[in-house]
Amino acid sequence: MERRLSAIFAADMVGYSRLMEADEVGTLQRQKAHRAELINSAFEEFHGRIVKEMGDGVLVEFSSVVEAVQCAVAIQREMTVREADVSDERRIQYRIGINLGDIVIEDDDIFGDGVNISARLEQLAEPGGICISGTTYDQLKSKIEVGYESLGEVQVKNIRQAVRAYKVLIDSDQAGRTVEQKQPRVIVTSRVAAIVTMLVVAMIGMSGWWWVQRPGIEPVDPSKLALNLPDKPSIAVLPFDNLSNDPEQEFFSDGITEDLITDLSQVSGLFVIARNTVFTFKGQAQDIHKIGNKLGVKYVLEGSVRRSGDNLRINAQLIDVQTGGHVWAQRFDRKLADVFELQDEVVQKIVAAMAITLEPVEKERLERVKKAHPEAYIAFLRGLELMRQISQDTRIEAGEYFEKSIEIDPKFTRAYASLAFLLVANVNLHYVDEPAKTIKLALKYAQQALKLDNTVPQIYFALANINHNMNRREDGISAARKAIALDPNYADAYAILAIVLNSDGQYNEALQSIDNAMRLNPETPVSYRWIKGQTHYLLGQLGKAVFWLEDARDSNPEFSNVYEVLIATYAELGKIEEAEWAVSELLTLVPNFSLSQERKRALYRDKKVRRRYLESLRKAGIE
Repeated sequence: MERRLSAIFAADMVGYSRLMEADEVGTLQRQKAHRAELINSAFEEFHGRIVKEMGDGVLVEFSSVVEAVQCAVAIQREMTVREADVSDERRIQYRIGINLGDIVIEDDDIFGDGVNISARLEQLAEPGGICISGTTYDQLKSKIEVGYESLGEVQVKNIRQAVRAYKVLIDSDQAGRTVEQKQPRVIVTSRVAAIVTMLVVAMIGMSGWWWVQRPGIEPVDPSKLALNLPDKPSIAVLPFDNLSNDPEQEFFSDGITEDLITDLSQVSGLFVIARNTVFTFKGQAQDIHKIGNKLGVKYVLEGSVRRSGDNLRINAQLIDVQTGGHVWAQRFDRKLADVFELQDEVVQKIVAAMAITLEPVEKERLERVKKAHPEAYIAFLRGLELMRQISQDTRIEAGEYFEKSIEIDPKFTRAYASLAFLLVANVNLHYVDEPAKTIKLALKYAQQALKLDNTVPQIYFALANINHNMNRREDGISAARKAIALDPNYADAYAILAIVLNSDGQYNEALQSIDNAMRLNPETPVSYRWIKGQTHYLLGQLGKAVFWLEDARDSNPEFSNVYEVLIATYAELGKIEEAEWAVSELLTLVPNFSLSQERKRALYRDKKVRRRYLESLRKAGIE
């Protein structure tokens, strides 16, 4: 392998799926023209090497960081002119991220944090904009006729350390200007305003509850929402800020946020955005107007958590996105041992503030306070944090924390349920040497959780995954439906239901189920895209299958499951070269993958579909 320092340029088209759905032929024709007449020639002019093209995106390596940014500026300025007469709904725009970093080169492909950071910066860029890393900015400064706006240090997905980021100001009148980050001053001002507010309230004898007044929240026009508002109250719970002195307590504030999402999700009268999506806003300056527009929700809950020893303080405020006004806000001071009572109290106050009528069973469930030893709960939250990281080492460590949680408190239901799901997910990711033995152990933990409390939706989610792996399709469908009945907003439960329905041959219902998951989780995880691609493949809609499967692959090239269906799809489309490439990628990730192994899995009940799938794998070179 070769290593070198390079400027990595990552770009993709904004809203590709939406544009393709609105005008597939027109979008493809215009995109092809832009690539041929502008983008590829710009890469050639500024000496960029195209590493890979990914449908709606491209990854390019430059030896000069100055030329990389000059290329990006030239493209974005010209795209504004080329698309000027196109309506907002159909306009093609690109996001571009550029990072200067160390990369690894193997067979003309590039890898490493230098590449990953450029992809994350691209996601931070505005439509038609450019976002660069601090290392890139340090090399540029006044070398290009542009300006810069500091975004501060931003925490991005799968990168442990925060990344210093800058927005490139490409308008000519901004040249030479650098706008420093304003967020810290806003935070200080907000806190000062909050202190003054509390003092005034105390002096005039009003109620003692507290909130932080957000400045500058403008009403949202419902007709301009990116997603339509559901027909019932809708809410997004943003990640609560960690105000503890110890940054290591981040996992605790994240856990509190996730628990509130889980509890609110179980209220049938609410529409709740899933955890994966809201956590994409973590560490960013939170613009309620933009969040409401992007997610299609009426309410946003935000707040903070401060833990000091056994003392716990939570501030929470519920905001009506359409008016920008506060619906409810309060400060809670409790002991750590009372954390579950505190969560239930917050949930009930939010529900009351939105004037939602609870069903009797929901009221009973909310009033039935969860119990667990505080140390068991902390170990459980550590496990959840590690389980989110898709790597073999971190998932082993996550299992150890769940086991520790159970050891401290043998009656902690959710620890059993999470451990059961972790084990079966490790099987799906090919992380275990003895899959049958691991599935059996997962089933044991799920059954133990059921004995403790049969109303926890996460248990049925784990059971749906376990039954799917054991080819118990009817039991898997039943368990997934039970999870959704207990938690109507359980996006992942809709996703596993789609998987089991696909296995059972119910493809149209599977498509509806994965669409439900995607609406609840708009920042769709790679697994959802894979499921949607798989469903289109099973329906014989190979063009749509390729789109979603390539999108999943590009989102996470190490997600091995996607290659299995992508290989079959390529083979059936006659794209044998692409299929053979996908085979090599799959075998790199899963060396023991084989045709005989797939036959034993009996993945699809429909024998005709199963034969078609296995024959396509064979045609692509799987032995």
